[in-house]
Amino acid sequence: MNTTHNTFDFDHPPSDPVAACQQWFEQAKKLPLANPNAMTLSTVGADGHPSSRIVLLRGFDDQGAVFYTNRESRKALALAAHPRASLLFHWDEHPIGRQINIEGAVTHTSDAQSDAYWLTRRRENQISAWASAQSQPIANRAAMQQAQDAIEAKFAGQNVPRPPHWGGYRVALERIELWQGNEFRSHDRVVYTRDGSGWNIQRLCP
Repeated sequence: MNTTHNTFDFDHPPSDPVAACQQWFEQAKKLPLANPNAMTLSTVGADGHPSSRIVLLRGFDDQGAVFYTNRESRKALALAAHPRASLLFHWDEHPIGRQINIEGAVTHTSDAQSDAYWLTRRRENQISAWASAQSQPIANRAAMQQAQDAIEAKFAGQNVPRPPHWGGYRVALERIELWQGNEFRSHDRVVYTRDGSGWNIQRLCP
């Protein structure tokens, strides 16, 4: 595997993983991907069953990784029962092969932050957020379209407000693992674990 884009020194990793993650995110944007910010969100429901789905990263800083969704969906109910999650980014396209895994406690973003992001969404996406009772059974696509048409008519000629059941989540950065693929399964891994205001850093076997 070609790793010429790898500027991360696994033998001498930086003390702050956030900047390293941000650099990897920027490099992923240069790949021929429709959604380089796609990540697998894994949760555990009240019944103890794990579940995973793809969501999109919409913010990342020292405070955590942010995504937005319907707060009545299956993932939202799981997070209400067990407010912890794992996020996995996987970029396997040439010339890089990388993963970032983030684990931590999950909290809601503020209403102000959710409102600000809502205003950046396309109107069609805003309509869908109102029309979809996410994760609930529905008869067919015609019923979906009927619900969307009803919402479109309701907000005709005006801005679409943010639904009270839609908003952001922030996954705290408690554990961050960076993985770099290499030939013959001789991969590089380093894990950062929160230690007070700093980080405990360990290199791991592949």
